[in-house]
Amino acid sequence: MDTTRKYWNMEIEEKLNTPEIRELQWQKLQKALKWQYENTPFNRERFDKAGVRPEDIASFADFARAIPVAGQAEVREVIGRVGLDMKKLMLHLFGKSRVDDLYLLTTTSGTTGIPTPYPNFRKAIAGAREIMCRAAWRMGIRPGDTIGLCFGLSMHAAGTPQVLWYQDFPGITVVPIGAEAGTEKILLFMKMFGVNVFTGTPSLALHLIERCQEVLHEPIKNLGIKVLILGAEPGAGIPEVRQKLESEYGAKVFDAGAGYGCSCDYPVYQGMHWIADDAAYYELVNPETMEPVPLEHGATGIMVGTSLEPETAVWFDMRFTLGDIHQVFTEPCPCGRSGFRYKVVGRSDDMLKVKGVPVYPAAIEGVIHSLPEKLTGAFRIVLDEPPPRVVPPLKLKVEFAPGVSADELPALEKEIGERMHRLLKIRPAISWLAPMSLPRAEKKTQLLEKTYEQK
Repeated sequence: MDTTRKYWNMEIEEKLNTPEIRELQWQKLQKALKWQYENTPFNRERFDKAGVRPEDIASFADFARAIPVAGQAEVREVIGRVGLDMKKLMLHLFGKSRVDDLYLLTTTSGTTGIPTPYPNFRKAIAGAREIMCRAAWRMGIRPGDTIGLCFGLSMHAAGTPQVLWYQDFPGITVVPIGAEAGTEKILLFMKMFGVNVFTGTPSLALHLIERCQEVLHEPIKNLGIKVLILGAEPGAGIPEVRQKLESEYGAKVFDAGAGYGCSCDYPVYQGMHWIADDAAYYELVNPETMEPVPLEHGATGIMVGTSLEPETAVWFDMRFTLGDIHQVFTEPCPCGRSGFRYKVVGRSDDMLKVKGVPVYPAAIEGVIHSLPEKLTGAFRIVLDEPPPRVVPPLKLKVEFAPGVSADELPALEKEIGERMHRLLKIRPAISWLAPMSLPRAEKKTQLLEKTYEQK
């Protein structure tokens, strides 16, 4: 195969975000809506409740106005009716034809409540392989590479399914290590099996830097990792985190997920390129009103997705959201590759309001990681009352870096406060912690410490 070609799928990827692909989307959407109405109880109810039928929808604008967005709250409502009987839940959400075709059932991590089912239907696996191959090619994976899967494999959407998703990529070897193995075995297995592509969370990748010298008695750069594919939490898009990882590993860092996308290799982070216009229709909606937000350069809103091939849907069904807030960029990327781009700003259910100012944990993390010589990067946001409202000041627990003395902390707190005030319009109250005081997570790091749940 030609390993120098620009895209995995030269026919489709050249057309991403063009009028030609838009016409293809409209043709597919009309068929998808008819299929949903006829086959999926959950979505038929949504049509009926809105008082419309598929044939009433004559444009993308009609679609956005006619069918309200659904998300985890609607899934919980169904659970309230059918209980935790997963068979009944799946039948209602996805319909009998798809449930009969179910091969692998995983879930989202459930960090904000009841996990959302993430089914892998047999017909859908081929579609997932196509999207994964597109992303892998853009992120520099080539025949001969060995990929270490270090997301949580047990039940998680980004874990076990990857073993299936990479099957169509020629000449690679997949090593399913899993975050459950713990940092010592992850490091040992990566060295033993010659892993040169790491997939996992940014927090795990950072933690491995700290542990490698202790476990293997050598710097992590010696392992020969060439690509880090990171997701499930902020990090790969934070310049300071990206710089540290690329420097320590001697590798290129890529952001992936929160939809069908991945970042490019441009030196300055440009967001993730949406690479599946032919498989899913992408929208933004206002977090408070749920009204459509035009997909213009710089626009921000909750990401909503609709599968254009529902029988083979990998992720999104019909105007469904997982609550991620995206900012989109429609102007051409300096890397020269196709697809509009999106950046994960935060989660709608993670948003905090301090004196009416919206603040996302990811933005706080960016400030913390901007001082790598003075801070370890580990921190927690302490909430004494249920969010989103926070009585100021916002409380933070922050680890200072090795070598920082107690005498330096007042000036360091002032520096952090000034940065956060300039960038986020808040002035936090900081409680200092010694290095390695906070637990490191192999899976997704929980940044919120909810003291009100302990009262």
